[in-house]
Amino acid sequence: MFDSLSDRLQGVFRSLRGEARLTEEIVEAALREIRMALLEADVNFKVVKAFIDRVRDKAVDQEVLKSLTPAQQVVRIVRDEMLALLGETQGGLPPSTVRPRVVLMLGLQGSGKTTTAGKLAKWLTRQGKHALLVSTDVKRPAAIQQLTVVGQKAGLGVRVHDPVGQMDPVARAKSAVAEATNLGYDVVIVDSAGRLHIDDELMTELEAIRDTTHASDLLYVADAMTGQDAIKSAGEFNRRLGVSGVILSKLDGDARGGAALSVVAVVGVPIAFVGSGERLEDLEQFYPDRLVSRLLGMGDVLSLIERAEQAIDIDEAQKLEEKVRKDDFTLEDFRDQLQAIKKMGPLEQIIGMLPGMGNIKQLAQQKPDDKQIGRIEAMISSMTPHERRRSEVINGSRRKRIARGSGTTVEEVNRLLKQFVQMRKMLKMVGGMSSGKPDWKARAKFGSMIGKMR
Repeated sequence: MFDSLSDRLQGVFRSLRGEARLTEEIVEAALREIRMALLEADVNFKVVKAFIDRVRDKAVDQEVLKSLTPAQQVVRIVRDEMLALLGETQGGLPPSTVRPRVVLMLGLQGSGKTTTAGKLAKWLTRQGKHALLVSTDVKRPAAIQQLTVVGQKAGLGVRVHDPVGQMDPVARAKSAVAEATNLGYDVVIVDSAGRLHIDDELMTELEAIRDTTHASDLLYVADAMTGQDAIKSAGEFNRRLGVSGVILSKLDGDARGGAALSVVAVVGVPIAFVGSGERLEDLEQFYPDRLVSRLLGMGDVLSLIERAEQAIDIDEAQKLEEKVRKDDFTLEDFRDQLQAIKKMGPLEQIIGMLPGMGNIKQLAQQKPDDKQIGRIEAMISSMTPHERRRSEVINGSRRKRIARGSGTTVEEVNRLLKQFVQMRKMLKMVGGMSSGKPDWKARAKFGSMIGKMR
């Protein structure tokens, strides 16, 4: 997400920090690089011009140039202006006492509305809400069935409304609201048919659905990979229907990220959510400050903590801590932790949330290999329960059997066991940190070893 833009911006800031003192000429050269980076990231050119002008006005101020840390001051100015660009409003759905609350999903065909509707339902269940889904896309083949499948994957607390024989879009939406009222559901999510804003007949249909259901939230789903075209269409939908927020889908597939930086300024409505992956769990409430922190290489620790809280059971974590303190950490425990990490999302996303890790990835010139976690899991699963609990019993013949059973090589099994022994030693040293003086040397070794677990 935003890899290219983030790398370019961080490169500009590194060059500024390398200067003994800043002059207007140096700042102007840096602004030219930032302008090119934003334009190549597909940020709207009018937005870029206004952004650069505001940064220039503040960055060439004499108080900034003569300060003890002028480069840091410029970074702060860029950060503040990016926050202003994205708006100060946090994403999600605004508070409402209406029940059932009706959310109408809008957007072009192929933008990912149906999947995003399921993701939103999943997100609502994590907030303690119960959502009812209904499709009004009666013309696209299998559209209703697709939403049914997505709703089933969303799990308990999510219901799909599909009245038999009812093929009128407005009537389907109206009956969904009636069912949600009778059954006590908190939210109705209406998945509408994809359409162009120039299709007057279908836009009139959307207006009828909005008015009939008294929809309070009209969320436009914009495919981030289509860039400025999606943002332009969002503006037209807003003019015709009154969009309350934008959901940027497929943001994980757009290395440029310019759509996210343009949408608030161009459309005039806030970003509510961003889709960060293919799983139904991969819908994040939008926080402008977190996005800017990722762009500038400052990490996003808060989002990382939230993902960890969703993936890791507190009771299990406490049991694991006790095992570490007693030096009873086994390969079974290691496998469980790998599975928890997988629930948090792709490794590249997780590493990108750690402050400063963007530069480390650049130095390594390689992306974290998610498949390697699967290979490690396969090797551990090919062991007997006794071998997983007592790894020291694994001799040469056992290693050959484990390699055959997991489709790996003896060398890979040897590497895993060697790294596991090192990890146990480090965990034993780190385990005493909470009760005594931190062993910073041990912590550094532990961090270095984790980076090699590939």
